[in-house]
Amino acid sequence: QVQLAESGGGLVQAGGSLRLSCAASGRTFSGYTMGWFRQAPGKERELVARIHWSAGSTYYADSVKGRFTISRDNAKNTVYLQMNSLKPEDTAVYYCAADKRWTMTYVDYWGQGTQVTVSS
Repeated sequence: QVQLAESGGGLVQAGGSLRLSCAASGRTFSGYTMGWFRQAPGKERELVARIHWSAGSTYYADSVKGRFTISRDNAKNTVYLQMNSLKPEDTAVYYCAADKRWTMTYVDYWGQGTQVTVSS
């Protein structure tokens, strides 16, 4: 089992920044692709960014490319999402996820979510 705990959400004005953190505990953190998903009211959950366990590869949704950066510190069992130039459409609950597969098509573990609200 892997337990994931997100932090860092909150309310920010458009154009501002937030940094989300996800601390993992339980089984070894390395070997897992880590990702951030988000779900806005009335919408399906979508993948925002993911990072390979070696931190050698990353993926970003088109909607966040150039604004968001995912990183991980395997020594601290923590993954981060730096969000800059935030827009009201970034408002959602953000979930941390862990999966043995790079594609994250079927996520093995989910965090409880953290709310991000961007005001216009």
